[in-house]
Amino acid sequence: MESLRNSFSLTSTDGGAVSAGSPHRVAGEVHVIIGPMFAGKTTALLRRIKAESSSGRNVVMIKSSKDTRYAIDSVVTHDGAKFPCWALPDLSSFRQKFGEDAYNKLDVIGVDEAQFFDDLYDFCCDVADKDGKIIIVAGLDGDYLRRRFGSVLDVVPLADTVTKLTARCELCGKRAFFTLRKTEETRTELIAGADVYMPVCRHHYANGQEVIQSSKNILGSRALRTGSNLEALPSLI
Repeated sequence: MESLRNSFSLTSTDGGAVSAGSPHRVAGEVHVIIGPMFAGKTTALLRRIKAESSSGRNVVMIKSSKDTRYAIDSVVTHDGAKFPCWALPDLSSFRQKFGEDAYNKLDVIGVDEAQFFDDLYDFCCDVADKDGKIIIVAGLDGDYLRRRFGSVLDVVPLADTVTKLTARCELCGKRAFFTLRKTEETRTELIAGADVYMPVCRHHYANGQEVIQSSKNILGSRALRTGSNLEALPSLI
């Protein structure tokens, strides 16, 4: 068996032989952090990135340019912690914009709000499988209707680790697995904060959906068109 391992080789793109232990075939890693809003996903991501940086690795952060809630060129947690980043509309453009030499020196790439990147799967494959880098992605696994959100779940089969975080239910204090939208807006992509969303447990998610639907029926289509919302929802559940 040992002799078999020693004799194993791969063929490089230029026709030469590349041994299995060649530095050209260094294996990367993919780590995924998921959960509802306000679960601390960005905080966990920044903690990992800062730890990697403190260990002497070259790191970079990327976020979706769609997210301009707190800053344009920084990843910002809900409690105000910041880290400089590249804000991009897609991930495929990162390597060219960052520069080939700088990219080759990178060890770790963090991606926040990963659900907004349609090319997330291909990017993770390239970064980890081909380029031998560590990539850590953080994002929502489900939308406000508890349906898959973007490509985050597609990356799970690629992942070395998957961490599912929970928040605290805003109504009862129990573990919150879901994100409840407090308005009648039905767009999947509605970037906002605590004014529109709140983390809830399963019980209050189910009850909240019932209250929202009942309120919609009572208010009628005219009220919906005026943009009225259900700010009193917490007191109703």
